Amino acid sequence: MSPINIDLSNSDFNARDHLADPSLLHPIDHSYLAGPDDPGHAPRILLLYGSLRKRSFSRLVAEESARILTQLGADTRIFNPSGLPLPDDTDADHPKVQELRALASWAEGMVWVSPERHGAMTGIMKAQIDWIPLSLGAVRPTQGKTLALMQVEGGSQSFNAVNQMRILGRWMRMITIPNQSSIAKAFTEFDDKDRIKPSPYYNRIVDVCEELMKFTWMTRSRSDHLVDRYSERVETGQQLIDRVNLKKI
Repeated sequence: MSPINIDLSNSDFNARDHLADPSLLHPIDHSYLAGPDDPGHAPRILLLYGSLRKRSFSRLVAEESARILTQLGADTRIFNPSGLPLPDDTDADHPKVQELRALASWAEGMVWVSPERHGAMTGIMKAQIDWIPLSLGAVRPTQGKTLALMQVEGGSQSFNAVNQMRILGRWMRMITIPNQSSIAKAFTEFDDKDRIKPSPYYNRIVDVCEELMKFTWMTRSRSDHLVDRYSERVETGQQLIDRVNLKKI
C-alpha cells in the first residue's frame, strides 16, 4: 500500500521530461500576483483522487499534477483515501478523518481528480469531500481556498464529474478556477511506467496546474477580505448555529 501521504516536494519526481519544451515550464513569477501580506512560503496544495484500484488513473493524474505543481514552486501533499470510512459510519475521531481534515486545514489550494462512474464522480471522491466540514469551530477549512478539477474516463470525453465537483467547490466556498481537465480513454494515455504520455491531455493538465498556482498566489493573502460577507457580520457564527438548531420557529 502506498504511504498515507505522498510528499513530492523534496523528491526526484520530474515533470520536465514529459514536456514538448521544458524551458516553457518554470516557477510562477508571483512578484505581481502576491498580496502585500503574503506569507512568502511555497503555496500549499492538497491533491485528492477518487479510486482505490491498484492502477488508479485518477491517482496517476494526481501524482503527475503534483510533479508539475512542485516544478512550479508548490508544496504538495496527496491524501490516500484507502481506509477512510463512509461519512456517518463512524465519528470524526477516526484517524483517517483527522488526517484528511488536518491536510484540508493545512492546504491553501486543492486539486480534485475523480474517475467518472455511472455518469458521476465516484463515491470514494464524494466521501472525502463529505468528510471535510464547512466549519471546524470558528475555522472554515475550505473557504477562500483555490480549487482545480480534473477527471478521467474509460470511454469518450465527458465533463459530468468535473461539473458535479464544481458545484461542490462552490458550496464549500472555494475559489474554483475556470480551467479543468478531462482525459478520455485514460487506459490508453499512460505508459508502462505509469506516466501520462505527452499529448494535448498532458498539456491541459499543465495548464490547469499553472492556473491554480496563479490563482493561489493571487488570493491566499486576500481570502479573508474576499469572503467577508455582510450577512455574517450581521449574524455571528454562534448565532447562526443557534438558529439552525432551533427545534421550532
